[in-house]
Amino acid sequence: MVRISISALSIKGTAFILSALLLTGCATTKDELLTHDGQTMLDIWSSEAGSAGNSSRAAREILDARQSLRRPLTAEEIHRAPADQAHYTRTAQNEIYSQFKRLPNPDLVMYVYPHLAGTDPVPVPGYSTVFPLYQRVQYALPGERVEEY
Repeated sequence: MVRISISALSIKGTAFILSALLLTGCATTKDELLTHDGQTMLDIWSSEAGSAGNSSRAAREILDARQSLRRPLTAEEIHRAPADQAHYTRTAQNEIYSQFKRLPNPDLVMYVYPHLAGTDPVPVPGYSTVFPLYQRVQYALPGERVEEY
């Protein structure tokens, strides 16, 4: 015989009703949230940028901002431009070395003590061997390692 208390049922029922109310409160349509009043993106862009045939205030502000950024280059800037742009030129070598830096792979030195080996116990003298810590070369993701080593 299973006994379920009324308080447990009422708590579960209340929780169910609250969760249903919360979920229905979040339900809405795209048109209710983002009304577009029949305008296309081109219409909105044209009205804000002022290219609809009339010179609006927004268009004048954009033109003024563009004009303030335009200025002639000095002779020094013209001569310095190729050297400045060379740093930004993408080559296979600087792409690999600058973006994917190699992570250090330290060598480990291991000493093997003298031992007997094989089916006929043959003495093997002690020796040292060197091997890398990682089996493969590891690379850092771009921006992950910036210091030189």
